[in-house]
Order: sequence, then C-alpha cells, then structure tokens
Amino acid sequence: MQNTENHTDKKKVAFYTLGCKLNYSETSTISRMFESKGYEKVEFNQKPDIFIINTCSVTENADKKCKKIVKEANKINPDGYVTIIGCYAQLKPQEIADIEGVDAVLGAAEKFQLIDLLDGFVKEPSGQKAKVYNQNIEEAIDYHTSYSLNDRTRTFLKVQDGCDYPCAYCTIPLARGASRSDSIANVVKAAQEIAASGVKEIVLTGVNIGDFGLRNGTREETFFDLVKALDEVEGINRFRISSIEPNLLTDEIIAFVAQSKRFVPHFHIPLQSGSNKVLGLMRRRYKRELYVDRVQKIKELMPDCCIGVDVIVGHPGETEEEFLETYNFLNELPISYLHVFTYSERENTSAIGIKPVVPQSKRAERSKMLHILSDKKRRYFYEQQLGKSFEVLFEEDVEDGQMQGFTENYVRVTAKYDPLLINETKQVALVSINEKMLVEVQEAEVLFESH
Repeated sequence: MQNTENHTDKKKVAFYTLGCKLNYSETSTISRMFESKGYEKVEFNQKPDIFIINTCSVTENADKKCKKIVKEANKINPDGYVTIIGCYAQLKPQEIADIEGVDAVLGAAEKFQLIDLLDGFVKEPSGQKAKVYNQNIEEAIDYHTSYSLNDRTRTFLKVQDGCDYPCAYCTIPLARGASRSDSIANVVKAAQEIAASGVKEIVLTGVNIGDFGLRNGTREETFFDLVKALDEVEGINRFRISSIEPNLLTDEIIAFVAQSKRFVPHFHIPLQSGSNKVLGLMRRRYKRELYVDRVQKIKELMPDCCIGVDVIVGHPGETEEEFLETYNFLNELPISYLHVFTYSERENTSAIGIKPVVPQSKRAERSKMLHILSDKKRRYFYEQQLGKSFEVLFEEDVEDGQMQGFTENYVRVTAKYDPLLINETKQVALVSINEKMLVEVQEAEVLFESH
C-alpha cells in the first residue's frame, strides 16, 4: 500500500519542444533530470502538474507557437505549473512573463537548473506575475552535455553550443551566447552511454559544430579531432554530421568521412544565398566559390554522398536578379535537397536596417520556387541511387503495413513490415521511387527471405 501512495504523490511533468534538434537533445536531457529526482514523465495531454515548454526564436512564427502551446497547457490543466525555457525565453523574458498562464521563465544560463530554482513548482497566488530567471547572455558560459533518447534508432548528441558568428539575420548568438563545447572525452563517454542503450545512429548537433573545441574562449581541440575519436566508438553503426558551415568543413574532414568506418556520406551545409552580394549583406564568412569547391570535393571522393543545403529567401536587399542568381546556382550544383527559410524580421539584428525590404508576397513566391526545386533535386538524387546496394537502418514507425528507414546516404526507403528488422541495418538494393517519394527496396539475400 505504501508503494501505491508514493507513486500517487509523484508530480507529473510533460515537455513540449519547438525548434531545432539541439532543443530536442536538451529537452530530453532535462526530462531525464526530472525522472532522476522522482518526477513522472507523461504526455502533454495527460494532465501533468508541470509543463516545460522549450522554445525557439528563429522566426516570428515560433513566438506565436509558444503562446498557443501555453494556452493549450492552461486548458489541459488550469492548475498546472507552466515553465518556459529556450531561445525565446532568453530573448524576450518579460514578453513571455506577460502571457496569461505562465508561471516561470528561465534563460539560457538557468534552464538546466530549473528543478533547483523553482523549488517544488508551487504556483503563486492568482494575479501574481511569472517568476523570471534570466541573466545577461554573457553569463551563459557553462556547457551542458545533452542527448535525446526518445527514439530507439537515432539520437541527437549535442557537442557544441552558442555562436561567435554575427550573421545579419540571426538572433542565435543573443539567445545562446558565445561558442563553447564539451571535451572530446565527455562526448565519447556520452556516445558510449548511447551505444549501451541500443541506439545505432548518432546525429552530432550544435549551433556551429565546426567550431567545436572552444572552452572559455580558448581553442583546446578541433572538430576533426572529435570526428576521429568518435569513429572508434564501438556499438554505434553510424555517425551523421547534422550541419556544418562551409568555411569550417575542411578537406581533411571530407577525406576522413570518405574512408570512415562509422561516419556516413551525408553533409548538411548552410549556403543561405548563391549571390556574393547577398552573402556580404548577410555577413556570411565565405563566397559562393568556396561553396562550389566544398561540394566538388565531396562529390569527387563520395559520388553518392547526400548534400543538404539551408537557404534563406527574401533577405533585405535581395533583388529579383540576386534571387535568380541563387536559384540558378542551386539548380546547377549536384546537391540533394534544400531547407528553405523565409526571412523574418528579428529585433536587435543588423538586417533590420538593410534596405530595400522584400515584400512578403515576393518572399512567399521565392520560397515556393525553391521548394519545387528541392523536390526535383531530391527525386533526381534518388534516381541516381536506383540499382545500387546500400545499408538501411530500419525504424519503428509502421504505416499501412510498411516500415521505413534511411540508407547511409540519407535515402528514405520503405519495406514490408518485419518486427525483426526494427533498429537493424540490412543491405538492400534500391529499386523504384513510389508516389510518396519513398524508395522501394529489392527483396534480396537474408532481408525478406520469408516473404
């Protein structure tokens, strides 16, 4: 009977994450901190006592989403304790504190201390303003190892935080602070813990992971050193580099990945614009010629390598001609897909002062053009892989009797459901592309011998 009472007394906590994979890795780590202190983790709609909302502030839309989630939390449990953390919480704490139903707001330096700071999560009397714990971003100097463990197949491992690049459109340095990293020894230890949990693929994530190795403003190690050390970690089949700046993606990293035991042939390289003039306005640290050079080097050593690209449309000062320069530049490059972002005005960024401003209708039109181009690029890349053999890591999601997975070079495949294949890597031949833009695989060797 005593055990039942203890279980009933457990406070229930639920999490909601907006934004990037880095946020997801941090939410997962914070949730494990709660569980280690005796809290029960539940789904958002299971009437939790505490709601933790981890926010993003890359676009205006992310701010609106935060308000919507708070409203939903208040509806699910009007007596629940609502805490907001993340980038939006660092940038606009007072604005969030004014949202009806918010109990506490914690900035970048405080979010990993929230269990201690909020002392039992007791709601203030009605009408009391939310508690705000938010130091100046210069105080966010600690590094917190984080990784997600909610997916049996793949984990996002944070290796770096913050950014020293003052890009004209970006609030991330204001929200996350200066570039800082874990040590290689700690990252390897985290990777070994993840391997012990049965996960087969680790995606390395951070704000600017190519800048890995900075601690207290001093470069102690390099991203290349990290890649070499992780390649020796037993139990992990695949390491994937989530996103790396073109000026930090060196020849030695590319060459190492090309012959690596565990790093897969897949790079995501932010471009943002194919116009040198716009790259200058954006305060990016390279010209388009360097980007071409990086792509050519990758394709020379890994012809089947998947290359993803971030691009921003409608940045202030981007003319129709410069957008078309970007479009044509991307069209001619042997890349595999695009992540298209529509520029949105952010306070305290230098882009706000750049003229002329691109009308919203033009931004939407340019975004649509690049989304169509991305679909064409992905289809063409998939077509180039047909008839070839790859290893697929199969995932747990099953839909209409089919399961899915990714090849090492990030081709999404579909196959008939087989429970034995979940979280397993199998060699398959890629046969055809279906109407859902998934690649169907050949029944070959051991894979489907029983079907």
